[in-house]
Amino acid sequence: MLDHDHYTYRVTWSEEDGEYIGLCAEFPSLSWLDQSPEDALKGIRQVVSDVVKDLADNGENVPEPLASKKFSGKFQVRVTADTHRALAIKAAERHVSLNRLVSESLASSC
Repeated sequence: MLDHDHYTYRVTWSEEDGEYIGLCAEFPSLSWLDQSPEDALKGIRQVVSDVVKDLADNGENVPEPLASKKFSGKFQVRVTADTHRALAIKAAERHVSLNRLVSESLASSC
């Protein structure tokens, strides 16, 4: 197991498999199925640990944990002209900037 395991894990029920599935955001191709959520988490953490060790041993890039990354708070989104217009109208009607409208909308969906 990693000494400093700061990756982003999630455990959810898989109706299709009839088991819990452990996932890691930084390694989207990896998963672990198990009967209990605790074992699914333990399993995916071990798989990630093994993959990270293998990558490091082979001199390959190891993904940086999302928790360790620095984010600027800025990113660019492309939308259609009609969507841009509709958002601008909605922002004007609410007396807020387009940036604030979109930022609050995104925050409420997280």
